[in-house]
Amino acid sequence: MQAFDLYAILPELVLLVATCLLLVASVYVREKVPSTPGIEQDIFHTPRGVGFVYFFTIILLVYLIAAFIGRMGDVSLVAMNGLFQSDPLANLLKACSCGAVLVSLIYSKQYLTDRALFRPDFIVLALLALLGQFVLISGANLLTLYLGLELMALPTYALVAMRHNSEKSVEAGIKYFILGALASGFLLYGMSMLYGVTGSLDLIEIFKTVADPRVNHLVMAFGLVFIVAGLAFKLGVVPFHMWVPDVYQGAPTAVTLMIAAAPKLAAFALLFRLLVNTLLPLMGDWQPMLVLLALLSLIVGNVTAIAQTNVKRMLAYSAIAQMGFVLLGMLSVFDDHAFSASMFYAITYVLTTLGTFGLLMALSRKGYDCETLDGLKGLNKKHPWFAFIGLVMMFSLAGIPPTVGFAAKLGVLEALVDAEHTFLAIIAVMASLIGAFYYLRVVKVMYFDEPEHEITVSGSGFAKGILGLNGILVLVIGMVPAGLMSLCLDAMRRTLLGS
Repeated sequence: MQAFDLYAILPELVLLVATCLLLVASVYVREKVPSTPGIEQDIFHTPRGVGFVYFFTIILLVYLIAAFIGRMGDVSLVAMNGLFQSDPLANLLKACSCGAVLVSLIYSKQYLTDRALFRPDFIVLALLALLGQFVLISGANLLTLYLGLELMALPTYALVAMRHNSEKSVEAGIKYFILGALASGFLLYGMSMLYGVTGSLDLIEIFKTVADPRVNHLVMAFGLVFIVAGLAFKLGVVPFHMWVPDVYQGAPTAVTLMIAAAPKLAAFALLFRLLVNTLLPLMGDWQPMLVLLALLSLIVGNVTAIAQTNVKRMLAYSAIAQMGFVLLGMLSVFDDHAFSASMFYAITYVLTTLGTFGLLMALSRKGYDCETLDGLKGLNKKHPWFAFIGLVMMFSLAGIPPTVGFAAKLGVLEALVDAEHTFLAIIAVMASLIGAFYYLRVVKVMYFDEPEHEITVSGSGFAKGILGLNGILVLVIGMVPAGLMSLCLDAMRRTLLGS
């Protein structure tokens, strides 16, 4: 191992070692747990060492964010004998992933505590999933990409089914596991066909071989179909979306946030690494597939969400439609502006998702989950500040100015028009108009309906402050998007030049 190899994987090593040490330390660190008189304490609900693990996890994530931001100016390099690549794109996405997990843990603390789920194993599983995202984002080899994908997926299966006394949670975990295994099989089979044709697992070597006109195009096309199908499963786009609504609704809201936020950035990286960095010469084959997946996702996701009364299920169909926009940004294959617009969309969608689910957890309390539209009725009359945050998040998801969602959608639409995909841009605008209905319905419920029950806001003052800052960021970046857009564009350009 060379010095630059160690430098490239140092953040991943720090995360891995720290996670293992925190898991072991949680067994030995004892904390005083308040007991209820006359009730025997359940050892499985005893948060042994959880405060210690939570505190050092927050410090660890802040350190990793600072480390990846500090690496943004580094040149692209391929390490570990071509298995791992560190470039500006990877560093930006990893910093955003760390930030998403950090904010998710802050929002989730009170929610998990009220449901006896605030335990060291929850935090450790979240960190292991984050490690999988790191490996996936920096994959320079088919084996590395698959390893990162499985390392990200397996802890999330356990997180979804963690509430073992809930039938919905266990059912969602089983569905997620079975369909995730099917998607992994599709992706692995497609990768094996790529290896059979090119004789290499290295992404750069595959790119060179695929460009050779003597390669067996029929086998490559079959492998490409399986790869795109596997990617579609992981992104949750139509027609491979059947797991998304059930998992979003069945999992605890804190776990839903873990699935809905940071993994979307890793999925974007996987899409970019495989289709752009590796299979760009086959764009005539995969581009029509992406068009079909994007259009189906936009239409089915937005239309189906109208009929939902469960907010988490509505947000699941919303996520399907939002991923359709991300796919549209990948169609202009020779335009780094389009790729950066797609990345900007993914990052800002994660920011909005954090605020949306953070609000749902803040409005939940012990014995009650705020998951339906009825739970949001009259929020403005009781807590106008939190109603305003909800309004900002809904406006952003709908793409209404001056929120960041408008800037993100506008960037993708501009890329489509520049690439002469005007018809696709028109369909995307029409689908967004349909989606605006169910987003504005949430605003109407919060501002114009009478409350049907007591509305309380739980969580620490720090968590409420972060939620308020989240809402302000959605507005500020929406009004001044140039900074983040230029950061995404610079990272994309330097990554493409380095590859």
